[in-house]
Amino acid sequence: MMTSPVPAPAAVESTPADMAMPCPDYPVYTDTDLGAFPDEKGATFRVWAPTASGVTLRLFAAGSDEEAEDPEEIHDMTPGADGTWLVRCDGIGHGVYYDYIVRFPDGTSARTADPWARAAGVNGRRSMVVDLSLTDPAGWSKDRRPRVSGSDLVIWETHIGDFSNDPHSGIPDAHRGTYLAFTHPDSSVDGKGEFPTCVAYLKRLGVTAVQLMPFYDYGSIDETVSRRSPERKFNWGYDPLNYNVPEGSYSTDPFDGATRIRECKQMIQALHAAGIKVIMDVVYNHMFSTDNWFERMIPGYCLRRKADGTFSDGSACSNDVASEHPMMRKYIVDSVTYWAREYHIDGFRFDLMGLIDTDTMNAVRASLDSLPGGATILMHGEPWAARETALDPKSGAVLADKRGLNRLSTRIGAFCDSTRDAVRGHIFYNWVPGYLTGAAADYADDIRHAVDAWRGTMRESASVGQVIQYVSAHDDLTLWDKLCAVLRRMPSDTDYSADDPSCDDLMRANRLAAGIVFSAAGVPFLLGGEEFARTKHGDSDSYSSSVELNQLDWRRAQRLSSLVDHYGALIALRRGNPAYYGGARMIVPRTDETVVFRVGYDCIAINPTGETQYQPTVDLELPGPYGEVAKIAPNGWQCVYWSVGASGADGFDEADAAPVVADRKLPLPPYSFTVWRRA
Repeated sequence: MMTSPVPAPAAVESTPADMAMPCPDYPVYTDTDLGAFPDEKGATFRVWAPTASGVTLRLFAAGSDEEAEDPEEIHDMTPGADGTWLVRCDGIGHGVYYDYIVRFPDGTSARTADPWARAAGVNGRRSMVVDLSLTDPAGWSKDRRPRVSGSDLVIWETHIGDFSNDPHSGIPDAHRGTYLAFTHPDSSVDGKGEFPTCVAYLKRLGVTAVQLMPFYDYGSIDETVSRRSPERKFNWGYDPLNYNVPEGSYSTDPFDGATRIRECKQMIQALHAAGIKVIMDVVYNHMFSTDNWFERMIPGYCLRRKADGTFSDGSACSNDVASEHPMMRKYIVDSVTYWAREYHIDGFRFDLMGLIDTDTMNAVRASLDSLPGGATILMHGEPWAARETALDPKSGAVLADKRGLNRLSTRIGAFCDSTRDAVRGHIFYNWVPGYLTGAAADYADDIRHAVDAWRGTMRESASVGQVIQYVSAHDDLTLWDKLCAVLRRMPSDTDYSADDPSCDDLMRANRLAAGIVFSAAGVPFLLGGEEFARTKHGDSDSYSSSVELNQLDWRRAQRLSSLVDHYGALIALRRGNPAYYGGARMIVPRTDETVVFRVGYDCIAINPTGETQYQPTVDLELPGPYGEVAKIAPNGWQCVYWSVGASGADGFDEADAAPVVADRKLPLPPYSFTVWRRA
């Protein structure tokens, strides 16, 4: 029999928020010793199971039934404080696997792994006792979070498998698709040394933070199947099974509970050595299945339910975590803090943050701040849900969706879908255009607001740092595929290459989209591969599609290196000008499609039309720290960066190709992004 994940149930219909079961009034356990903790003589096990009539601990020599079906020892646990059960086992330590049998007053029982476990066997069906000090790679005690200021922050999103699964990635086969792919600092396409890949590529691009799609232990992949087997499936990982355990399918040995921990730390250590922060994508809004370790341990407590007792489904994944319940709030806070402390994580991205209550999010922020250097740890999330959730109105909880953002710490950010949709068009209706896809006149004013992080509008955030500016992420169509869908009306089986001259309109739109994101106030974010016109051939939800469809195509990156260079130049431009992050924009009032604004000493212009436009310099002059108008020469501006058309006639210092001021006007070539600076 093959070891399998916990089975997923069928989806459940959602319900209005005023139809919800009240929170059970259970005791709250406030200490931090839930789980298994080894010491020199043995280990102590403690769980929170307030409705249990008894709990039995079972100890195993291996992590699955196939390796060791029968327990080597069985221990009954004794009641402890505030609904906990505990047992002390001498002679038990690192590497011992375990699970629990939980009994209830009605005579039923459930087998469960430990929800508070920090290590697990293959497929996470059994937990493992772990001495975390034995999982530290060499030099781990000296690992430090990179110091990256807000103005230097550039977030690049990827999936651990996508990053290196491409056979042309230059990563050794044994490490492709694993944590250890990140430990190769000098990889290149096919190992030829001509074009960098993976971490070497990130350093060349100028990325300062990598956001990794979920790498806690998730339930959709069978870890017993070899990574190179055609039977091995692919998944993004938004289906949590063991929140505090790294995913085994990214390790070189998923059967050994310590290996995945050590290799995960090696990945983080390698990115830190490259000066790159690590942001962990976390999914505390739902679990893999309604049949999970929490429901087996504490039935009816951890997931939201409707008035009829059925599961709420605001996540569209069959269930919603009841973050407003005290012990679930504590669990989320403790779990995030654990990853930050033990794994040196630099930031957290919260999936469907709109399903988590604001008190929980603020408690996470406060807990991270209490760590040494914790104030530098990033937090941001999606301020929406898939559907309406069944939140008990008597709880007083407020969800961290767009309506609740004003209740969040100003250091908790949110993805700005308003910018995304203004630039590229409607996210759900693929054919609906935006500013760069045929509706420039309709969206020009929105772009003027977007580059100023929507300050002074109804969409304004308390802090510019809360605004995550982006045009594509793992969800929905990639930027390139959206451009194809609008400008080509392309079905999914059409060629999505970017090498043909017929793609010029797509390429120039891609270039202008990057210009908007990287010149806008707030935090720039891009989907890994966006900078080389990444395509998934029209697949807008590739969470379980093939490895080949999802992986980064490093040869495409090499072929489209001029587009990559454009992104790299924008990143360098932004990092060299701190005002781009939070400085106020002076938006030039115009009645056409062209957007012109001044930030600091720079004037930035975006011309999405096929005609040369002009900007009078008199409209750009500012008093005060930027110089008195009367003292400024009439032609005192020079173009310091330009990207014109699709071929990328761009650069910093090719003066003979740069647009030149004439008659006190800045010329803005067709389909151009230009940056002008005081001479």
